[in-house]
Amino acid sequence: MIEAPEWAWSMLREARVARLATTSAAGAPHVVPVCFALDDSGVLWTPIDGKPKSTRALRRVRNLVENPRASLLIDHYEEDWRALRWIAVHGRAELVSGAAAAPALGLLRDKYPQYERVEVGPEAIRLRPERILAWAASDGWPR
Repeated sequence: MIEAPEWAWSMLREARVARLATTSAAGAPHVVPVCFALDDSGVLWTPIDGKPKSTRALRRVRNLVENPRASLLIDHYEEDWRALRWIAVHGRAELVSGAAAAPALGLLRDKYPQYERVEVGPEAIRLRPERILAWAASDGWPR
């Protein structure tokens, strides 16, 4: 597993939303908010789910085919700036389906009760971390 502070791993397990950044082969960036889950091996998963979308040919998926480099950003904001913190996970991502995605889809169903009503899968994006950057305004996180 990649090295990161324990508070960062806790935040990766517990945070509800992140931003997934991908880039096309031409260098055009694309960032979207996503649901995600962390598995026991330190891999991050985000689903291709049934929420309304303008197309099933998602830009993030097309970008990953062209350029597998991706980043996931999770942040925490409060008016008390001593509580500010963020984690950026950089690595390689790919679209996974079928049996390879099934355990991750189970993790996502467990984390998000909304998936009782919204279709999740059969595909998910797997992000294998290569580098994790973590920053907190105060050393005492979490409190």
